[in-house]
Amino acid sequence: MARKEIEEEVEEPKKTGKIKTVSDLPGVGDKIAEKLKSAGYIDMMAIAAAAPWELEDNAGLGEGTAAKIIEAARETLDMGFESATKILERRQKIIKITTGSKNLNGLIGGGVETGSTYEFHGGFGSGKSQIAHQLAVNVQLPVEKGGIDGGCLYIDTEGTFRPERILQMAKALGMDTDEAVSKVMSARAYNSDHQCILIEKAAEIIREKNIKLVVVDSVTALFRSDYTGRGELAPRQQRLNRHLHALQRLADVYNVAVFMTNQVMSRPDIMYGDPTAPIGGHVMGHFATVRCYLRKSKGDTRIARMIDSPNLPEGECVFTVTSDGIGDPENKD
Repeated sequence: MARKEIEEEVEEPKKTGKIKTVSDLPGVGDKIAEKLKSAGYIDMMAIAAAAPWELEDNAGLGEGTAAKIIEAARETLDMGFESATKILERRQKIIKITTGSKNLNGLIGGGVETGSTYEFHGGFGSGKSQIAHQLAVNVQLPVEKGGIDGGCLYIDTEGTFRPERILQMAKALGMDTDEAVSKVMSARAYNSDHQCILIEKAAEIIREKNIKLVVVDSVTALFRSDYTGRGELAPRQQRLNRHLHALQRLADVYNVAVFMTNQVMSRPDIMYGDPTAPIGGHVMGHFATVRCYLRKSKGDTRIARMIDSPNLPEGECVFTVTSDGIGDPENKD
């Protein structure tokens, strides 16, 4: 059906009762409700947090229709200002996932918290994917052991996801290894468009599988390979920006933790200090709630440095990557 025809179909609202579901929104018939569900907009908050162009592109709706539906959803949810006291009360209910290292937990404020986005960047062998695998296991732990008793959605863009590693880490924690592997839902993204589609389709899986952690390892690799040269820089950054905001919306709407790894590049213009810089430029730099830089040290030790956080100080810590997973160096004193 053409967009114009869809616009005409919903000009007069059909629903008059109290709005509780997407189907109750004014102007949303069965066909449009199905289009929204197929595009991943399965609850009121997901629609209210969207922009009209997103419903146009993802659900095939006309501009006027999309704007009306979003406005109705926002009015229903009463999305306005609230006191900082209420925000503080809500933040006190946030649950944090342990990284497996007390040192690393201390650096990032107690663990990876729900409703926030984390970006860990570093060179190869710095421990990025190892932390991602460990979090995919730890999120399944009960709250008293540093988990959330939930599942993990793992998007693998570089072919580095290994279920064998999940087994190994779960065994080290005394968990049921078969159950631990089954609670990690993984998808291999083959290009940046595929990666964006996977995130757009994630909402339904998050609700069905009790997902509490979304991992993207790594978030910029495919954008880096699909868009090459200076002439492609602007469209790459625009596309990356949209993708990052889709991830942020998942964190906000479904109260999940989003953990992203990121590649680095070498800057030859840097004469002194560390010449490495994360991929993604300012778009990536301004997005993540917490950013950490990882680098390899001697043996199985790694160093994490806090780059940016809205409420945590800069600092460094040492952690280890062993066959059992992420941990802390042994105290030999």
